[in-house]
Amino acid sequence: MQKMSLDALAREHLKKAEAESTGRSSATVYGGHECVLRQTVIALVSGRKLAEHENPGEATVHVLRGRVRLASGDDAWEGRAGDLIVVPDARHGLEALEDSVVLLTVAKRP
Repeated sequence: MQKMSLDALAREHLKKAEAESTGRSSATVYGGHECVLRQTVIALVSGRKLAEHENPGEATVHVLRGRVRLASGDDAWEGRAGDLIVVPDARHGLEALEDSVVLLTVAKRP
């Protein structure tokens, strides 16, 4: 069994994101490209975005810190620390409305 602190990872990656010119930092904490399930911690400084992209499978965004907006077409959902957003099965993007860290969970389609 393996255990990790998402709170510690959130602090670490937010600090890294603040130092990066891209304003973001991420790390896969479970799974990977060879697995069906993948979980990734993503930190974004306020105003930074993950550009619109395709959904690779069933996915959720768990907001660990801050406030984000997930947009798909004309629809948008805001989430703050503690919220879980189900990612639509469509092109979408993510924007940090304030310094934020999320846990992206994806179950890739075969």
